[in-house]
Amino acid sequence: MGGALSVPQKSIHEFTVKDFKGKDVDLSTYRGKLLLVVNVASKCGLTHANYTQLTELYSRYKDKGFEILAFPCNQFLKQEPGTSEEAQQFACTRFKAEYPIFQKVRVNGPDAAPVYKFLKASKGGFFGSRIKWNFTKFLVDREGHVIARYSPTTEPLTIEADIKKALGDNMKESN
Repeated sequence: MGGALSVPQKSIHEFTVKDFKGKDVDLSTYRGKLLLVVNVASKCGLTHANYTQLTELYSRYKDKGFEILAFPCNQFLKQEPGTSEEAQQFACTRFKAEYPIFQKVRVNGPDAAPVYKFLKASKGGFFGSRIKWNFTKFLVDREGHVIARYSPTTEPLTIEADIKKALGDNMKESN
């Protein structure tokens, strides 16, 4: 079950996903940007810290080539029970999220979203490739390759150094 997944894509930019309204979004539009891809949930014990810190990171680095892609997921104790639009409204209203919130997805199992099959095949977790919980994070470089995976309990601000390093030249004028 936790074995390697066969995924033909070599880059996250080869995928098309759906936004919270169900419209196609070609991820190649994010080519050249550093991405943090996160499976989110509104009713999780990790929600407040993660959304607050994701918003903080986004406001600091969005003008330097950084983007967060949030995918609501209801697979973990049904902690994202509403619609995709409700998940987007929650994040944007309660946590001032300005980054895209996509359509709800499955991250594990045979019906897992193709983009999540790619992410998991690129960087397995400590106990295999399965996503263990809400707020698992993947850092994806400008070419669309996964460079790091972070556990749900890794708070977003603790990976800020990795974000700065991956942004490289765009960071010369900051801090």
